Amino acid sequence: MPLMRIPYTDPLPAPRIIPSSAASTAGAVEALVRFLTSSPGELPAPSRARRHLTPPSAALQPSPTAPPPSAAAADDARLRERKTLLLTGAGVSVASGLADYRGTRGTYTLNKTYRPTYYHEFVARHDARKRYWARSFLGSANLERAKPNAAHYAIGELGRQGIVGKVITQNVDSFHPIAHPTLPTIELHGYLRTAVCLSCRREYPRQEFQEELARLNPPWAAFLQEMIASGALDTENPTERRRRGLKTNPDGDVDLGGGVDYSTFQYPACPKCLADPPVLANGERGIINVDANGAWLPTSTAGVLKPNVIMFGESISNAVKEAAEAAVDNAGKLLVIGSSLATYSAWRLAKQALELGLPIGILNMGGVRGEDAFFAHVDESDKGESAFRCAGPAEEILPQAVDEIEKLTGRRVNASETCANIEAVA
Repeated sequence: MPLMRIPYTDPLPAPRIIPSSAASTAGAVEALVRFLTSSPGELPAPSRARRHLTPPSAALQPSPTAPPPSAAAADDARLRERKTLLLTGAGVSVASGLADYRGTRGTYTLNKTYRPTYYHEFVARHDARKRYWARSFLGSANLERAKPNAAHYAIGELGRQGIVGKVITQNVDSFHPIAHPTLPTIELHGYLRTAVCLSCRREYPRQEFQEELARLNPPWAAFLQEMIASGALDTENPTERRRRGLKTNPDGDVDLGGGVDYSTFQYPACPKCLADPPVLANGERGIINVDANGAWLPTSTAGVLKPNVIMFGESISNAVKEAAEAAVDNAGKLLVIGSSLATYSAWRLAKQALELGLPIGILNMGGVRGEDAFFAHVDESDKGESAFRCAGPAEEILPQAVDEIEKLTGRRVNASETCANIEAVA
């Protein structure tokens, strides 16, 4: 059995701002524009050299090995034709009203006892699914109200300018495909917009699934409306949630009081499996039993619906993994936005970029896993041509960078106007 990946909890290093002028917003914008518009072929040789890591150290110790002159020239020509790849995380959606994980107001920061539901628990245990779907039912209100922010739309403009060729996101909020549908997005960890059956793989729109949960759980639906009205779901801080009327247990679960617990929560069975039970891996026909209201019963052997996301402990599909790796292989540069790279699935892609000798930039408010090694080769005199590191907010810096690139290239309409126009239509 493969090892289960768990959340990375080691302390993250303090950011090394590159160049030092990027400590200010104006300096960060200038350096980011230089990073995005500099041709890889213009970079000094050490920045283009393939760097190898010493596994399995998470410290990432790069060992530069310069390729032969002819190979270096060929690599330069290849890189000049390749666009920047973006790797985004939860930090890019904070301005949309969603919490991140390790930011100053993130889930792990404000709620030290927070524990996610693990994949093996969800698959094996009826009570774990009740707990997950109850919490998800309450939390979905924030996602439904949230919309893409200026950072998402600026990324779309970078695509239209020909700077960015593809986005890999760890986020499951679907904001990237909404904000820039023509700029390809690889959703590394899936998406919350559908629920998927573990037996037949049929997907169902999350809004329809949410309505079914409300139908099956009237007391929870009423409680959700109360919490929305009180604003208790607008914060990840357990103390503030309690002040606004939402009680939490030590493990971060919602406590309704009055003897009501997660065992009362019900969830529906897969309609397709209910109508046509699937044949299981053991060759037997699956059994799907439901109560009078249509709630899935534990005497069933199939028809369980799961959020269409990669849960902790779950493996990313080979197709998605290979697509992400190919995107790195075909990129000219990598820019990480709003991610601490704490999840292995994202960290390994940055590691791959480092080993390929790609210029790496990071725009993230906090520290980043192994970032010292990403910039170990960068000269102090570098002004952003071969590396970029800023700890500023993406929703402020990216739109300004887009505007500056527009001045240089003339290939874009105003980013803020684009965002406003799209939101007006929505």
